Amino acid sequence: MGDLTPELLMRAYSMGVFPMSEHRDDPDIFWVDPIRRGIFPLDSFHISRSLARAIRRADYSITLDADFEGVLNACADREETWISGEIHSLYMALHTTGKAHSLEVWQDNTLAGGVYGVVLGGAFFGESMFSNRTNGSKIALAYLIAHLRLSGFTLFDTQFITDHLASLGAIEIPRADYHKLLTWAVRQNADITAQSLPSPSEVLSS
Repeated sequence: MGDLTPELLMRAYSMGVFPMSEHRDDPDIFWVDPIRRGIFPLDSFHISRSLARAIRRADYSITLDADFEGVLNACADREETWISGEIHSLYMALHTTGKAHSLEVWQDNTLAGGVYGVVLGGAFFGESMFSNRTNGSKIALAYLIAHLRLSGFTLFDTQFITDHLASLGAIEIPRADYHKLLTWAVRQNADITAQSLPSPSEVLSS
């Protein structure tokens, strides 16, 4: 699929499909449209007592789009990854045009965790996340979900669901229900960059 372009990729997202590779050196990209889709209801992110303590401690800083490629590389830095070279290039191109964004968690001037994804209307398509420190990815998700709510988003697509995501409040819904939510969300006029990132108290109260 060497003729895959950022424009075609965005069209695919609008129809509910997304690309993957088998591994980082795989030249082939295939489309995925799961029968059951993982989503994060934006009003039911589960913040455990230990995560709430970590958020209140505020020994970190949060940024949006400060190091998109750093987050992308960290997400791919694992034994098995679907982020191939071509997928890396495509998401860098989407980031350059304001269609892909990252949220970073910093501790001691080092990336402690982060998440990145694609935006279209009021939909955020979460692609991957990573954690280099305890709670790094959980703090990133907590801030991202609060920020998406405050920014007018209505859908956070996690693609698949894992035990980790389910423990944080993610659910699985049938494909048909997902497409209904997607059709509504892409018509909304949300802007992930329009306002400041939330404070710890706003995250904990969301």
